[in-house]
Amino acid sequence: MSMVIIYSATAVVLYMTGLFLIALARKDNSIADIGWGVGFILVALLSFFLEPGYTLRHLLVVGLVVVWGARLAAHIALRKRKRGEDFRYATWRAQWGRWFIVRSYLQVFLLQGLILLVISYSVMVVNHSTETGWTAWDVLGLGLWLVGFFFEAVGDNQLARFKRDAQNKGKIMTTGLWKTTRHPNYFGESAMWWGIFLIVLSVKNGWTAVVSPVVITVMLLKVSGVPMLEKKYAGNREFEEYARKTNALFPWFPKK
Repeated sequence: MSMVIIYSATAVVLYMTGLFLIALARKDNSIADIGWGVGFILVALLSFFLEPGYTLRHLLVVGLVVVWGARLAAHIALRKRKRGEDFRYATWRAQWGRWFIVRSYLQVFLLQGLILLVISYSVMVVNHSTETGWTAWDVLGLGLWLVGFFFEAVGDNQLARFKRDAQNKGKIMTTGLWKTTRHPNYFGESAMWWGIFLIVLSVKNGWTAVVSPVVITVMLLKVSGVPMLEKKYAGNREFEEYARKTNALFPWFPKK
């Protein structure tokens, strides 16, 4: 498995370097968001084909990653049409000044590649396994993944339709799944990786893959997800009231 990790790491570095060069030419670092999901597909397929033989569990997990990554990449690409660089990356462009190119490569692309590789560890564990036969963990994991996919896909769709209505300009999305959590798409992404982890528990040493869902959940809740996105709403009374009533990540009934 060590060779699979080495090959995957090499592929991710080359992939992220290519994305960086494209972003440099287009003057748009937010292309990294489109490449995020595709990067997971790359590692999933590479680790699948590098390991000898396969089981239905291998096909299931790789298939789940391909479906998730492809949908996410397509959604972000469509959302970015006729738009410039995302405000988060534009802010860094202004703050980093003459160090922008170096810091972009290291802090946006290579760092994101490292995180991608760590989260993909669970897929590598499955592809390295030889166990056959289904367990309760497989069923529970697939069920949780489906819940997560529903929250991410439907949440994204609801927000996209909300933003297309000119009457909603400047307003906060508080209906649909967004009534139960401020970030149903982030909850969905986290839930899908916890679902994959449950599937991995069916194989030898599967518990070591807990690093995958823990890292992506922490990233979404504490680092690059919720905090960065909500920073732009600082001082917005409508959003503050919404945040008071609604959980940041885990769906629940709104507080009174």
